[in-house]
Amino acid sequence: MNDDRTSAEKVGSQLSRRAFIKGAGAAAVVAGIGTIRKPSASAAGSAEAPAVADDGIAEQLGPEAVTIELNINGAVRQLTAEPRVTLLEALRDHLGLYGTKLVCGRGACGACTVHLDGSPVNSCMILIADARGHRITTIEGLGTGAGLHPVQHAFVENDALQCGFCTPGMIMSVTAALNRDPNAGLDEIKRAVSGNICRCGTYPHVFKAALAAATNLRSMTERKV
Repeated sequence: MNDDRTSAEKVGSQLSRRAFIKGAGAAAVVAGIGTIRKPSASAAGSAEAPAVADDGIAEQLGPEAVTIELNINGAVRQLTAEPRVTLLEALRDHLGLYGTKLVCGRGACGACTVHLDGSPVNSCMILIADARGHRITTIEGLGTGAGLHPVQHAFVENDALQCGFCTPGMIMSVTAALNRDPNAGLDEIKRAVSGNICRCGTYPHVFKAALAAATNLRSMTERKV
């Protein structure tokens, strides 16, 4: 089929299509600025918070700082920050919880792993507004120097850390896996920490520590029964 349009008409058509696509993209970006998910009361215990408020209208926050309350390690903590602040930034820069590490900042290394309603998540990928209404647990919430969590204790006993930057995230991922399945074996442990990168290469010690913690947790459960 022959195209009888002139070169000028063809160029004009291409420019029109290009202008339309660019305009549509820009409109989408502008429409998305300041829209934050607001968890409803019915979804407060779920990591899958709805994108709109109960009245069906998306909540608008920012760009100025706002006051937000977060449930962290069983206590309500309040901070004032811009809605663009991530949960990781809030923990470290606003609340003084430095155990959660900043390494890649884009959800690729797992060093910033915390629990959101019991599930492991990358805190560098979650906005503080999206964390509202959820139970957040950090490495500080697992145990203390005077009373380590069994997974923390196993990591120390089995020399499962070197530089330490990946260790909090590793521990949080392993703990979540053992909370889901106290009988988790090596394959389950490997899957649980597949998103956690250890640049020092201590994976064999991490696996050994995780299996030791699993055995210890089962023994503790049996003694209670």
